[in-house]
Amino acid sequence: MLDEAAWRDRQAAHERRVRRWTDPHQARASLGEKHPVYDFLFTYYGFRPAWLRRWHPGPDLVLTGESTRDFLRWREYREVPGGVIVDPSTLPAHRRTFVAWLAELLRVTQTRPAFFGCYGLHEWAMVYRQTPDEVRHNSWPLRFAPAELAQFVESQPVCCTHFDAFRFFTPPARPLNRVQPERGTMLQHEQRGCLHANMDLYKWAFKLAPFTPGELLADCFELARDIRQADMRASPYDLRALGFEPIRIETPAGRAEYEHHQHDFAVRGEPLRERLMALCARLLTAE
Repeated sequence: MLDEAAWRDRQAAHERRVRRWTDPHQARASLGEKHPVYDFLFTYYGFRPAWLRRWHPGPDLVLTGESTRDFLRWREYREVPGGVIVDPSTLPAHRRTFVAWLAELLRVTQTRPAFFGCYGLHEWAMVYRQTPDEVRHNSWPLRFAPAELAQFVESQPVCCTHFDAFRFFTPPARPLNRVQPERGTMLQHEQRGCLHANMDLYKWAFKLAPFTPGELLADCFELARDIRQADMRASPYDLRALGFEPIRIETPAGRAEYEHHQHDFAVRGEPLRERLMALCARLLTAE
């Protein structure tokens, strides 16, 4: 049980932490400014800053005090003797099916051997053979002329295992990939060496909300933010004006640097994945 002083302290700490990320994004949005690195965390994932700022305790914690009734606006909460709790038994059948699939995805991702040899070529494949007008972040320069960029992509083994990265490859880049991942084959391809698989821990955390403890949601967002920075530093975009020094994967030193980041993110993602797996198990065993 958490008394009101305790849960309000945790709620306030969560909001202070998260607003370091949400406030700059909302300030830019109010001015119509775009950021090629950080906007992705809010636009692609589609979880609103206001939702990220909300703190939830997670299952099995009873919140006490007069203000706990505010939590009852979410149908997943109910009153129990002494306070209010988020109740896993309120999980609808269709969401239970999703949670079972997610539990298996997290399990196979954790147990499959990690692969560290992709070197971030997915971002290059997303602009391969495009005209300047077609490039997604075309307000920012590329580090190579189109012909040089294409020559580099064609000279490398392209081996992206993550469907949600692969689906943004340009049409001429897709046949260059060693595998052809599909939405339905995620269980066959997902692996923890992939930056996007670890970044997506944030997606899985918010898709389990409001059952996800606020601290876990924020931990997953922070990892996703750090990964996004490395991801775009290794891209063909020149973002030095924003303070992002390139990870030059076109060089041996750059590839070694990128692989170092992959290992680091894989290690950081492991405890988060385990916490999400435990949450899935709790939701699936609720009666």
